[in-house]
Amino acid sequence: MNFWKMFFASLAGSIIAIFGVGLILILLFTVALTSSISGAMDGGSEVSKTVKKNSVLEITLDAPIVERGLGDNPAFNFSALTGESETIGLNNILSGLRSAATDDKIEGVYLNLSGASGGFSAITDIRDELMKFKESGKWMVAYSEGYSQGGYYLASAADEVYMYPTGGMELNGLNAELMFYKDMLEKVGVEIQVLRGPNNKFKSAVEPYYRNSMSDESRLQYQELLDDLWTIMVEDISVSRGITADQINLIADSMLLRVADNAKELNLIDDLKYGDQVTSILKGKLGVEADEKINFINLADYKGKKKYNEDFSDEVAVVYAVGAIESGEGDDATIGSDRIAQALRDARLEENTKAIVLRVNSPGGSALASDVIWRETQLIKEAGIPFVVSMSDLAASGGYYIAAGADRIVASEATITGSIGVFGMLPNAQNLLENKLGVHTDRVGTNANGNIGVFSPLNETQYEAIEESISDIYDDFTSLVAEGRGMSQDAVKEVAGGRVWSGTDAITAGLVDEIGTLERAKDIAAELASLSDYNVKNYPKPIDPFEELLKEFGADVRLESIASELGVDASTIKEINSLMKERNAFSVQARMPYSLRIN
Repeated sequence: MNFWKMFFASLAGSIIAIFGVGLILILLFTVALTSSISGAMDGGSEVSKTVKKNSVLEITLDAPIVERGLGDNPAFNFSALTGESETIGLNNILSGLRSAATDDKIEGVYLNLSGASGGFSAITDIRDELMKFKESGKWMVAYSEGYSQGGYYLASAADEVYMYPTGGMELNGLNAELMFYKDMLEKVGVEIQVLRGPNNKFKSAVEPYYRNSMSDESRLQYQELLDDLWTIMVEDISVSRGITADQINLIADSMLLRVADNAKELNLIDDLKYGDQVTSILKGKLGVEADEKINFINLADYKGKKKYNEDFSDEVAVVYAVGAIESGEGDDATIGSDRIAQALRDARLEENTKAIVLRVNSPGGSALASDVIWRETQLIKEAGIPFVVSMSDLAASGGYYIAAGADRIVASEATITGSIGVFGMLPNAQNLLENKLGVHTDRVGTNANGNIGVFSPLNETQYEAIEESISDIYDDFTSLVAEGRGMSQDAVKEVAGGRVWSGTDAITAGLVDEIGTLERAKDIAAELASLSDYNVKNYPKPIDPFEELLKEFGADVRLESIASELGVDASTIKEINSLMKERNAFSVQARMPYSLRIN
């Protein structure tokens, strides 16, 4: 009987899923058709995306900047259906600017931006590319109703910088504020048991849980990091605007930017203009009549020149590792050890691969998952393939772990790296349960230490055992770095201890070889492989948002249909489904060994 109930429930779920997918396809077709009609009314969608002569590349940066875009113009935008924000790929921004610099149809760049939502390293990479664009001899104009610090930092690269007459600008310096939860946790009756091994005094990620303020070590590293980043901003603005660093710091310290006129008086901008006046300036540069339209093309529509040359067989592989590191598959915003290890493996086994670049943008994560990825990097070196790491905004802790074995490490000045350290945290909620909620626990067990969990404190033996395990991982970490960097382990421990470094300081610490962009890392990889002509191939393949949407939608509908049909019987199906998703055979599971049902 249960078989037929499950059979028909599964069949019904499949029908519902197919019906739902059909509705989505109809919706997407309608959106596409509407877009085509709209494009035709504007003169044709294809025409609007064609680069005409005398065009202007418009850069708005009105969405979060991510490491890697989806490629050339995805057919559909699923942000409205999935609830996720639209994003802009840093790779697309930089490649678009490089193409525009040599494109005869592009006359100049219009920076129409107020802010820039991206990491500091990404922002500096964009600004560096803007400066290189200017070397082409083409003009660049920036305009906004108001500038954030990041937005103005980019805008200051332009030949001419304008702002709305009643707009505003921020230039107050950098600041970092951390929240501490110790007292709050004590009030609710939760104790956080922190373990971070020997000499991990800079590993400050655990401090919010047992302190109410920064330690001296934490304050030191954050202060030095902010000083380095602010120095980069000040020096770049100083050169572009002809203002001394002392003047910029005076502006920040005294908050001299109080009204729009101040920005012009202090030479931070060229003039205050309304939007129509800036449009007239652009038309003057293009030599078009006042009643003519400007041929704007944005980064999303600008494909630039063909990148892949079929005459070249040799390839430099670029593997993108973005996000926190965890075991399993991961996605485009998370480094899953399975997926990234497979990507490195695929790149290594591809016969045309002559060098590999690992692009890292990660705050770290699982030590085990990091080691799985690191092992693949060692197989690359054993295969005799040059291996170079390019660090983006973050390459810290586990992010440095997976980079440590590279032949060369390239970082941005603004990269946050290092943090070579290990910690563990285990909450104890016994006080919360017993004294705050009135819930009491009791237990039986076969051995003395079977009670490690969240409902009792660690005893001395348990604490020592876990601390020793963390110390062992830290020793392995520093040993791995020492071998990869050609340093003694003692020298590594001098710059480890969980301390973070800017890309510039990381060179002095011996953790980075040189300052540069992803393009520089590719060039180094090609040099190591003795390549002059080559193509670039990116790994892993981006996850198709359409396939992911359909997969999740179908799975959820089918599972919920089964649940509604089978009632309590569905719990078994859900439990099995969850277990089948578990990727790590050694993963500790808080599960009963069987399902207990009382009728």
